[in-house]
Amino acid sequence: MTSKRTLNARNLEALGAAALAELLLEVSSGQAVIQRRLRLALAAAEGAGGAAQEVRKRLAAIDRARTFVGSARRPALLSDLEAQRQAITGPIADEDPGVACELLLRFLEISAGVLTRCSDSTGAVSGVFERAAEQLGPLALAAQLAPETLAEHAAELLLEDSHGAFDGLVPALTEALGEGGLQRLERGCRDRGARNGSRLLLQIAEARGDGEGYLGQFSVADLRRRPVAADVARVLLANGRAAQALEILDGATADNPGRLDGAWQDSRLAVLEALNRPAEAQEMRWQWFCRSLSIPHLRDHLRHLEAFEDGEAEERALRLAEQHPSRLLALEFLVAWGALARAARLVLAHATEWDGEAYAIHSGAAERLSADHPLAATLLLRAMVWGALEMGRSQRYRYAAEHLRSCDLLADRLDDWQGHPDHAAFVARLLECFGGRWGFWRLVEA
Repeated sequence: MTSKRTLNARNLEALGAAALAELLLEVSSGQAVIQRRLRLALAAAEGAGGAAQEVRKRLAAIDRARTFVGSARRPALLSDLEAQRQAITGPIADEDPGVACELLLRFLEISAGVLTRCSDSTGAVSGVFERAAEQLGPLALAAQLAPETLAEHAAELLLEDSHGAFDGLVPALTEALGEGGLQRLERGCRDRGARNGSRLLLQIAEARGDGEGYLGQFSVADLRRRPVAADVARVLLANGRAAQALEILDGATADNPGRLDGAWQDSRLAVLEALNRPAEAQEMRWQWFCRSLSIPHLRDHLRHLEAFEDGEAEERALRLAEQHPSRLLALEFLVAWGALARAARLVLAHATEWDGEAYAIHSGAAERLSADHPLAATLLLRAMVWGALEMGRSQRYRYAAEHLRSCDLLADRLDDWQGHPDHAAFVARLLECFGGRWGFWRLVEA
């Protein structure tokens, strides 16, 4: 049973309105953010008009501010912005969508100034404006805002968006703008300097379902690049032009034959399926798996096989993975596929090749292997410990100390070291080579 002293809504309600009001006054004393939230709540209780007036005043104050907001003050700014956004899209929108739409546009207009004077390394502040942009379309529909008017506002927002906060605005406004509004938006953006190939004009063409307009924004040289060809083919395919999409894909050349062009591969697979060429698609999936060891593509390949053929194909894929030239890709694949015995065999066969640099892959594999394959797990953990000390990466020392303790625990389950040094010998070697890394050894002793 929950204690009556637990801080939750039910227990606080039991205190009564008068007691809660006194507590709110006490805790809000000297807390500007909390006081503004309370005033906004009081204004909302009077109706949309009062809340709108309060929000309008606050947005003007935020827009006028010039003080730089560092990481310490960022949470207060976030709380303030979220309160305004929620008031606009909540109680104000419920009562008066037209006023809410006007305020939301104003909210979006202040984004450039806020983001310019704010430390936003986490993207949290930009995220508030991104969420607001996503809500503009439904609110404009509810407010029955004229598409031409909405297009004018959208063009200004999009062309002044130097922080990428409105990358999702065009898709969010597609329904509210309609074909006429999208055409108006395109003209407005072009009149203000937008050029072919810009993300903005491409988004508008895609929203309009204008495959030819999308294609026309690229030169012949552009289309020879696989990333561009893949993007154009995706739009053409969505517009029912699969044959043209395939022609463009096949006309593109790999910028670097050794690079994995995943987007181009996936786009071509989708086009082949649309053209009802399953055998070619199946062969392409297999060839792509052979290069990349991509689990999604192997699963698709197995799913498209005839009954009872998948087991043999899976075995072939596992054997291929064990012989793959990239040992790191092979390890990642085998562990993720659940072929842990094969993964352990791979680790032991290439014991001296693991350098611990691919931290996420090594640590994840060691964790999965530790239950039934302690020696393989130990070798991967040792590689990370050795790498951290050899490179003097003090920020990794805490993890390296944990890995060394894991090695100690695994050693209790190992009777056969298969020619590798036992745990005591490994620690002695570490001390011999890196005994001066005092920060690491203090963490080990702790």
